[in-house]
Parts: sequence; structure tokens; C-alpha cells
Amino acid sequence: MSQKGNYYVAVIGGAVAGSVAAEILADHGIRVAVIEQNKRPYGKIEDGLPRWHVEQRKKEYELIAGRLNKPGISFVPCTKLGSDISFEELTQQWGFTAVILANGAWRDRSVGVDGSDEFINKGLVYQNPFIYWYNHKNEMTYDGPRYEAPDEALVLGGGLASIDVVKVLQLENYEKALRARGIHAHMHDLEKKGIAVFCKSQGIDPLSLGVKGCLLIYRRRIQDMPLAQPPEKATPEQIAKTESVRLKVLKLAQEKFLFRFQDRRITQGMIVENGRLVGLKVSETLVEGRKATAIPGTEHELRAPLIISSIGSIPEFIPGVIMKGEYYDYKDWDMGQYAHSERVFGVGNVVTGQGNIRLSMVHSQHVANRLIQEYIGVGEDGSRDLSGFTAAAEARGTAQATAVKEKIKALPALTNEQMKQIDSRVRERQMKVGYSSDYNSWIAKVTPPDLE
Repeated sequence: MSQKGNYYVAVIGGAVAGSVAAEILADHGIRVAVIEQNKRPYGKIEDGLPRWHVEQRKKEYELIAGRLNKPGISFVPCTKLGSDISFEELTQQWGFTAVILANGAWRDRSVGVDGSDEFINKGLVYQNPFIYWYNHKNEMTYDGPRYEAPDEALVLGGGLASIDVVKVLQLENYEKALRARGIHAHMHDLEKKGIAVFCKSQGIDPLSLGVKGCLLIYRRRIQDMPLAQPPEKATPEQIAKTESVRLKVLKLAQEKFLFRFQDRRITQGMIVENGRLVGLKVSETLVEGRKATAIPGTEHELRAPLIISSIGSIPEFIPGVIMKGEYYDYKDWDMGQYAHSERVFGVGNVVTGQGNIRLSMVHSQHVANRLIQEYIGVGEDGSRDLSGFTAAAEARGTAQATAVKEKIKALPALTNEQMKQIDSRVRERQMKVGYSSDYNSWIAKVTPPDLE
């Protein structure tokens, strides 16, 4: 006989959206297993937020830990859906009442030129693995891909994630150039003070270091870049003001980090030499609204020692999950209800495709714009108060998870025996990956001692 209140839900991913969903469900008496592909559940807070954001990362880690330590939540690390456990197995054999996908957006959107992915790691790198490398490269136990950060690299983008890439390139190259002069320049000093100011504090003209700087190209106009957000139902005057702020923010970022920029450029083809991508063929664009169209006769070459694409993140493929274009196939996008099962839902960026968590900040246009500027490091007062940084992402996750909770409680309850069987499967998986104690002990065990 079914027992009233017996529900058991698997949440895939333990970062912002996943931990919020798990907490809400647990607070309403629903058992939760948070299944995380990594050792630590911090997602893009750890692997996508550049490592100079030390204090922000610590705050987010504490928030996530507080949620995942709630009674009724079991943490299952080192378990990737689609490889360690199949989607079919989890949804049809484990016996969960429901499965919530909160695994974010980790797959980079393609450059958009046929055959370009043949040159990944042969002149082409995508933003997600590049930032992951930057965040972990100094750890003694890091065994992932290693990348160069050459001067004059070409970055495709225009959003905040592309500014992150630009800053990494510039910080790496100026650290190297200053070191050659016998000056130790720590990443944090260069990022906080700005490259130009730091150099001048050392009595050095930045131009004398010979760094030419990376080049960021964007397909629309500077004033179209998502570096400030207009309010909803903005008036023409408000839109004009937002565009003015965007121009100002980019100008300040260039002055502080000394990178080059070209707007209204769209990729048309590749330049390949000796099996390596060495540049792109681009055209100028005609911008009409959000549409950017190549202008005939303006095609030209941009050569670079490395091309880094940062034009958006989308959910990863999971074998067994049906896609609709770049995203999972949902029948209800507001709630994130998967079209092919009444028991599968999505929350967070796995629904929106906005891998850049800053773009979720729509709760306040003023606050969002301030946070964006402080995130980039060009806030007018020089402060770096990023409190509320993930507030909108958390709010959206809360709304989605609350709606999903009501759907779950409308599903048939599980028997006590079924609950025990799921508990047994969860515990078996935990033991298999070495998770033999509590959450805090596990995190202490797997956190690299030299993690920055």
C-alpha cells in the first residue's frame, strides 16, 4: 500500500539551481538524492567563474553547502548521467518519483562554420574548457587539458563570458612580460588595479612591454553588447541610456585591461595551414535590430595564434534525452517539464541555456547593471561587492522548483519498501565512489589543498 508523503526525487547537478531545488523539496518532506558529476557540487561557481573572484566563490560554496546539508538530502558525487548511470536506468529502473535536471549549460555553441570543430585544440579552443583550465591549472593534481594563452589571440563573443576570456589572456600575457622585467605581478593585483595602473605604479609604460593584446570581435554593435540591461518594456529613452552605459563599460574595460575590439564582424570561413586553424575570414555586418547580416565585399582575414570561441553555452547531450534544436525537448518551458515524461523536469540554465549565470540577473535593472560592472571590474567606486550575484538565478530556481514540487506531490506516492530500495541504490553508488561519510567530510577530503 502506498504511504502518504513518500516521495523520492533525483536532482541531477548540485550547484545553484540543483541545491535550491533539493532544499525546497527536502523542506517539504520529499527525500532527495543530488547526483553530481564532479567531486564537488559547485558547477560554474568553481569551474566557470574566474579564480580572481575568491570571496564570491567562498560565499557561494557556503550557501550550497548549507542547502545540501539539509536533512533528507543524500549527496552522490562522481556520477555522470549518461555514462555512469544511463538516463533510462535512472528514470525507469531506480524507482524515483521524479527526476529534476539541474545540470546547467556546459556545451559551447559551435563557431558556426562547417568543419570548424575538426580544429579543436588545433588552433581553436572553446570558452568553457579554457576557463576550467585557468581555474585549475596551478593545482598539483590537475590532469586535464592544458592550453596556451598567446598574445594576439582572437576571441569571438561579446557577452560577459567573452570578457572573462579576454581578461585571462591579458593577465597571463602581462604577468609573463612583467616577470621578464623582474617584476612579480600577481593575478589579483593586475585584475583589481588594472593592467595599465599596475604598470604605471612600477614605473613602466605598458606599451614598452611589447604586448599587442588579444582581439575581441562581436557581430553586432558595441551598444548591443549585453554589458548592461534595459528595464522591461523600456522606453526609447531608457534603451538609449542603456546603450550609452554599454559603450562606457566597454571603454573602461579596454582602458583597464588593454585589449583590442572590433564590432560588426561575422565569421565567414576559416584559414587553415598545415592542419591547423590560423585565422578566420570575417565580414563586416549590417545590424538591423538583433539581426546582423554580412555586407558583400567586406570580407577580410584575421590571423591569430589561437582562436577562442565564447558565443554562448547550451546543455550537454545526454544519451536518451530527446533534443529540440540545441535544448532538451520541453513541453512547458516555464516549468521545465520534459515533453517525453511526466516525471522529468528541468530547472535553471539547463532550461534557459544561459550558461553565464550573470545573465540571469533580471530582478532589478539597476542592481543587475551595477553587478555586471563590478563583475567586470570597472565599477565607478572601485568596489567589488557582488552580494546578490546569483540572487536572480536562485529566485528563478526557487520558482521552478516550487512549481515542480506541486507536480511531484500529484504523482503516486511510493511504498516504504520502494523508498528503502531507492535508499539502497543511492547508498551503493555512494560507496562505489568512496563517499563513506557525511557531506562536509567528503568536501574536506576532495578539496585540493592548493585550490585558488
